[in-house]
This record gives sequence, structure tokens and C-alpha cells, in this order.
Amino acid sequence: MYMRTDRRDFIKTFGMLAGSGLMVSGMPWMQDLMGQESARPVKLGIIGVGSRGLYLLNILRTIPDAAIVAYCDNYEPHYERTREMIGAFARGYYDYRVMLEKEELDAVVIATPLNEHSAITIDALNAGLHVFCEKAMAQTYGECAAMVEAQRLNDRILHIGHQRLFNIRYQQALKDIKNGLIGPVTQIRAYWHRNNDWRRPVPSPELERKINWRLYDAYSLGLMTELASHQVQVANWILNERPECVWGAGSINHWKDGREVYDNVNLVYKYPGGTHLVYDSMTSNKKYGLEEQILGPLGTMELEAGVRYEEFPKPASGLLQLINHLEHKVFDVVPIGGPSWVPDDPSEDRGEYIIDEVLESDGSIMQMEAFVANVRAGRVEKWITREGYHASIAAIMGHEAMKRNELVFWPEDLMIY
Repeated sequence: MYMRTDRRDFIKTFGMLAGSGLMVSGMPWMQDLMGQESARPVKLGIIGVGSRGLYLLNILRTIPDAAIVAYCDNYEPHYERTREMIGAFARGYYDYRVMLEKEELDAVVIATPLNEHSAITIDALNAGLHVFCEKAMAQTYGECAAMVEAQRLNDRILHIGHQRLFNIRYQQALKDIKNGLIGPVTQIRAYWHRNNDWRRPVPSPELERKINWRLYDAYSLGLMTELASHQVQVANWILNERPECVWGAGSINHWKDGREVYDNVNLVYKYPGGTHLVYDSMTSNKKYGLEEQILGPLGTMELEAGVRYEEFPKPASGLLQLINHLEHKVFDVVPIGGPSWVPDDPSEDRGEYIIDEVLESDGSIMQMEAFVANVRAGRVEKWITREGYHASIAAIMGHEAMKRNELVFWPEDLMIY
């Protein structure tokens, strides 16, 4: 977590790395952040102060233009923890509707279980408030569409929590891809691997579904909405498209503990032009962690690692070439079945960093900064809403494809953007 004392240095470094007019033009809030603090801070209410909500709350506390004046949670331990932290400056509520009615707010930040996103977002937008809602947008196609319609009717900000949109490394990679550094994107591979049961301690059996809501169909679509939605959003963003269709398979093959959502998923999304996103996620092995690999005929980008590889790197020096030749002469395996058995040699490029300087943030810090700046300016950036909407619809499509065991197409009646 970055502290207020070095906030300006963080923003300055981000702005320096953003540098070019192309990138800055897509971030109008950057100019706001480099300017003077507002005399009147943005008044915020936080709805849902579990682990993610608390993380966002702590970021917001470092932003001078943000004032957290209210918080809401109907789980007593979360409510009490937040009261102890900011109770002297903010009022607490157990019902968000009471908070919306009593407080004079500019905006709300929503970090509740997925099945509650739509109703809370729509109520807040209809109350005239700007909204930041954690990903995924919602649990069903209809709920996602209703949220977008409420945003349109009320002309208010609706940001969905896809922080990679605000990660300078991803933004630079997008610029490099548009400039042709790896050639046209011909495939995207993405994965998110963990090795844990995704469970949290439950003090009493009747609280099982309230605390471990991610594991049950009534509240969550599991890996698709909690993890895959992030990486599908990256694919959509890179390709500047939404997927036409998806097919895949999922199962519970390891954590047989009463959960209802899959513990491993494998999908292929097809985009216009024939490019595919090949995706998998699992919770029983973490060897490969997570990554988004963007592949083209001239190179590859690994966005999480922040490295670009050339497909045809420049030749090494004469000495290195000699050493390489000797090594291959000694150690290469002679193919038994003739030339048809010899695989293509992988590129030996060790890669170079997409950006030279590392900012200690996954994008969440700048996402909150941008949200507050946009609320302050009354600036509605519909492309941010569109990214969240398309990612959420695609995640739901993937879930349906696995549940129905069939090819699922983008619903024709959801062509809102």
C-alpha cells in the first residue's frame, strides 16, 4: 500500500511512464491528479467492507479529494472492524438503503457478494449517485443489462473493478501491440492457477453461505466471475472486440467438500476474425500462477510478468554463437524417426521489460484515483462501463457453455454497446 506521503511521487511516476499523447488522451483524469486538491472532497459511502472492500477503503483514505462519510455491512465482524478504523469520521449502517436515504453522498463503492451487485448499483444510480462496483458486474445477463440501462438513464459514472485497465504496464503493452511490435494478435492464452480451497473460517454453521458465498451457485459463478472475468476483459481490450462465442468444460475434480461451483475450468473464446482466447483456471496447483500471453507472428507479450519476447531475435555475438553451436553439437538429440519428428525450436529470446520502472500496484490504486477524479469532475467515461459490461457478459457465457455442455453465442439482445 502506498501512503499519502508518497502519493504525489506515485502519480508523477505514473504520468511520466504514460508519457505519450496517445496514452494520456485516454486518461483525462491524469491532469486532475496533477493539479490542486479540491476545496470540497468527494463524499463516499462504502457498501461491503469485507477483504476487498477494506482494501479499497484503505486506498481511498490516502486520496485527499476523497472523504469516506459512511460505510455499510450486515456482517457484524466486518461492521465492527470498520467502525474501529473510521468510526470517528464516518457513520455505519447495516442496510444500504437506509444509508442512501440518510446520507448526502456523491458516490458509492460496492464490494459485496456478486448476487447483490445489480440491485445496489441500480438503487444508487437511481438516487443520483456515481458508482464503483467490484467485478464481475452481475450474475445474469439481465442484471448486467439493467445496470447499464440505469447508468444511461441517470447519466452517472459506473466503473467496474477491472484494475488492469489502470495498470501502466498493460497500457504500455496495448500501445506497443497497436504499434505492431508483435504483429497482428493471432492468439491469446490466459490462465489463473491457485492451490487452496477458497474457503474462509466460519464461526457458526448457519454463516457458511454468507461467508463462503463464492462456492455456491446462488451467489456466484465461481472461477468465471471471480477470476476469469479479469482476463477475459484483458483479451477484449487487446483485441478491441467482444467474443462471438465460447465453448468449454468444467468440473469439481479435487475439492469435493460440498461446493457447487467448479474448481477447474477450460474454455476457448472465439473473436471476430478467428482469433481465440484459450483460457483455464484451477484451484489445485499453483505452479504456473497467472498470466495473459499475447501471441503474434513477430513476438509474444506476457502481461503479468511485464515482458516482451521477439519471435526472431537479433543474432548473438560471434562468441556466443560459437558456444551455442558447440553446445548443440554435443547435446542435441538425434531424431529416430527422421526430420518429421523434429519439433520447431522455440524462440530463445530472453525478453525485455515492457516498461523499465515498476510501480507497486496492480492498477487498483490508480483505478480509485481515477474514479474519485471523475466524480469530482462529473466526467462519465462510458468506455470503462463498456469494458466491465463486455467482460461480465463473456464470463457468464463461459459459465453457461460449461453448464449446458454446448457452444454459446453472444446474446443478440445484449448489443447495448
